[in-house]
Amino acid sequence: MANEPLANVRAGYNQWAAIYDHDANPLQALEGPIIQAAIGDPAGLDALDLGCGTGRHALWLANNGATVTALDFSESMLAEAARKPGAEKVRFISHDLHLPLPLSEHFELVVSGLVLEHLHDLNHFFTEARRALRPGGRAVVSAMHPAMFLQGTQARFTDPVSGEIVKPGSVPHSVGEFVMAAVRAGFTPTNITELAPDANFATRFPRAAKYVGWPMLVVISLRA
Repeated sequence: MANEPLANVRAGYNQWAAIYDHDANPLQALEGPIIQAAIGDPAGLDALDLGCGTGRHALWLANNGATVTALDFSESMLAEAARKPGAEKVRFISHDLHLPLPLSEHFELVVSGLVLEHLHDLNHFFTEARRALRPGGRAVVSAMHPAMFLQGTQARFTDPVSGEIVKPGSVPHSVGEFVMAAVRAGFTPTNITELAPDANFATRFPRAAKYVGWPMLVVISLRA
C-alpha cells in the first residue's frame, strides 16, 4: 500500500549503497567498537550476519577468523560488500528478513546491525535468529535507539545527486519490545547497552553534535 511505512526500504537502501560507507554516519561509528567488544574473539565461529548491508560486521568477522554467512535484501548493498577486500571469505546471500531464513540450525553467533527499525515483526526476526543458532549460541543485535524517534530522527541519507533527504522507511519500537521479542523466541538477555555520544565523539562526527548526551544506539547481547 502507498502508506506502508516500509514499502520503500529496499529501494532506499539500493540508492544509499553507493555512499553508505562514506557519509560519516555517526551510528555506524558508535556501533562498531561496542559490537566487536560484545562479540569478543570470533576466531573459529560459524557466524551469521542478518541485514549485512555493505559488510561492515561480516568482513570484520571473516578477517578475524570466523566462517561467515551474510544476508541482505538490497542487491546494491551486497554488491558493495562483495567489492571489498576479504569479501571472498564471506558467503553473501540475497534474502528478505521478513521471510523464513533459508538456512539450517548450525551457527554459533548471529550478528545484526541497525536492522530492527526496518521490520514490523520483531517476533519473527528473533524466532528465526534463534532457530539459526545451535543450543548455547549467542546473538548480538544493535538498533537505533527508540529515543531517536522522539527527536524526529530515523534512518536517512542525502542523495548526492539531487540533494534530497531520503528516508527508506522505519517503524518505532521500544527497547522493551526488542527484549521481549527476544525472550519469547527463547533467548536470554545477557547485556543491554544504551549509548549516547559525548562531545569528543561529536568533534569527530559532527552529525552527532545535536545528540550529545542523548541515547542514539542500543546493543543487546543474547544467549540461546
